[in-house]
Amino acid sequence: MSAEHKAKAKAEQAKGRLKEATGRAAGDRRMQAEGRTEKTKGDIRETAEDVRRTLKK
Repeated sequence: MSAEHKAKAKAEQAKGRLKEATGRAAGDRRMQAEGRTEKTKGDIRETAEDVRRTLKK
């Protein structure tokens, strides 16, 4: 289950980076902000999973 959560977090980070870059290229500030938000959510999920794994040991 841990690997599944980590993979979802990585996918969300990648999606956010792509959306942010697309928004920057298109000059769309809203899309950039959405991309940053998704990337941050992925970062938080990954950190939470790391903490969960550490506490489990």
